[in-house]
Amino acid sequence: MILEVAILHIRPGQTAAFETAFSKAQPIISGMKGYISHQLQHCIENDHQYILLVNWETLEDHTVGFRGSAEYQDWKALLHHFYDPFPVVEHYRLSS
Repeated sequence: MILEVAILHIRPGQTAAFETAFSKAQPIISGMKGYISHQLQHCIENDHQYILLVNWETLEDHTVGFRGSAEYQDWKALLHHFYDPFPVVEHYRLSS
């Protein structure tokens, strides 16, 4: 299992609109091949910051399957305009 981690910095004054858009975007990611689960958590110290955690079966399920899909274009249209700056996305696996 792979954990995708993205810290999302949302444009000031846009958090409510972002949360509404994210609720519309959730079915897109949850329907993708290799998707296991996700969490979106709102930062306590910084009102315009969130962390997105997504569990995938493989790295390629995210980087190739999801990002290369037509569905990703819908995800992008719903969410990417809220980010400033665009998030760095990193992937983690359990250490042995």
